[in-house]
Amino acid sequence: MATEKVRETGLAGRYANAVFELAQDQKSLDSVAADFASLSAMIAASPDLARLVKSPVFSGQDQARALKAILDKMDASELTHKFVLLLAAKRRLFALEQVMAGFARLVAGSRGEIEAHVTSARALSQKETADLKAALKAKLGREPRLNTKVDPALLGGLVVKVGSRMIDSSIRTKLNGIRVAMRG
Repeated sequence: MATEKVRETGLAGRYANAVFELAQDQKSLDSVAADFASLSAMIAASPDLARLVKSPVFSGQDQARALKAILDKMDASELTHKFVLLLAAKRRLFALEQVMAGFARLVAGSRGEIEAHVTSARALSQKETADLKAALKAKLGREPRLNTKVDPALLGGLVVKVGSRMIDSSIRTKLNGIRVAMRG
């Protein structure tokens, strides 16, 4: 299967492209991707860590010291260490989350995967997730990588967004459609 050459743009994109190419050269794509996924989850789970990464109030040395301790505790790869500490030294740590997201898109593109954002009214079971992946793979012809989110306001059903396409089978949308039809 031919994979398309994907490039990221902007400041974060330049860093994402650079670390992607280095990881490919060093054959450490999987380890850096795993490190970035773990670090991204930590930042999302900790408001204090998110503040440390994004805020210009903290000095580059303070940011580097804190992130070095976190990366050591994670047992992150050498490339991940060097890259994150470089961002801290260059005072570009505020772009870390966008860099990691861009890197994930580059990795997915190189593997022939496609990113699908799924919003559901409740958390999906493993079987439902597997069934959804299989249905998307059959429809798209590529392996989907699911980013799931729960939004109880949907009441039921799913909203799936793949690229510029969106499939909205939520009960909220159906009720709104009925409401508009009854007014008409």
